[in-house]
Amino acid sequence: MVTDALIAWLSDSDPALRWQVERDLAGEPPEVWQATRAKIATEGFGARLLALQDPDGQWAGGAYFPADFDFHGSEAGEAASQPWTATTWTLNTLREWGLDSAVLRERRTAGLLAENSHWEYDDLPYWGGEVDCCINAYTVANGVWLGADITGIVDWFLEHRLPDGGWNCEWVEGSTRSSFHSTLNSLKGLLAYDVATGGTDATRAARRSGEEYLLRRRLFRRLSTGEPVGPWADHFAYPFRWFYSVLNAAEYFRQARLHDGAAPDPRMSEAIEIVRAARQPDGAWIQARRHPGRVWFEVDVPAGEPSKWLTLYGTRVLGWWDSREQDVPPRRAAGG
Repeated sequence: MVTDALIAWLSDSDPALRWQVERDLAGEPPEVWQATRAKIATEGFGARLLALQDPDGQWAGGAYFPADFDFHGSEAGEAASQPWTATTWTLNTLREWGLDSAVLRERRTAGLLAENSHWEYDDLPYWGGEVDCCINAYTVANGVWLGADITGIVDWFLEHRLPDGGWNCEWVEGSTRSSFHSTLNSLKGLLAYDVATGGTDATRAARRSGEEYLLRRRLFRRLSTGEPVGPWADHFAYPFRWFYSVLNAAEYFRQARLHDGAAPDPRMSEAIEIVRAARQPDGAWIQARRHPGRVWFEVDVPAGEPSKWLTLYGTRVLGWWDSREQDVPPRRAAGG
């Protein structure tokens, strides 16, 4: 399904997307996709986000929420309307797009955030993390990317893994069962740490445990009944944000297995077929929805239209899965 027409359509896009198409789908040599990747800092979406950074190193004046967010007003009254403009979300976006961290290191971003940014929860220091699994996972990934010391948060993950093998952001409210959303986001943070540092026996074991939590459930089924865990599992929307879907999870496993030098797990097969079934006859995937909430600017199409971002992810995941009978690929960094 990776036709010349599909590659041409995907390549007519922002550098943040185009370099990944060149590397992962078109098979361009490194000098081509690396040159495109370098443009993220100076052109298009990436340059626009960089221009919005505050002098104190933050975006929108806040760590997870904008400085002007009304926690008691209508915007805070509905979880789905969470804004996506503050520091953590912007760093997530730039990192996931493939921005060279040297750009932000030259701006002393990690140091400025250490000096100026605190979590809205208990005014805790930015690089110390807080109590939410997803927030802490983002902080680990962004910290290793920018060179901050996030060792304490990594240890926090080891201490807060639940008995069933995963994590749940509601642990602080007493939950003892893991969540699909929280477990996937926690795994992403631990994978970023392992890729950047080589990891430890403890972090690798924690990651295996979280992966097993999802794999035992076939990425989308309740372990108790075998029923689908929720309607969100097969609804694909870009940007992923914190929301779980089988496409989001499959992309994590693609990156993790490439890093570990391991083959795809056969327990993913049913979830992969959900991804495959969503592919349109022309090879594209359709945007299911836009997650409500303030954004700096839109980076993908409205609901109901073919999404280049989802098509990149879906095509890349299926290509990885469908080549599983071949020899395990050589170990490489998992980014992108």
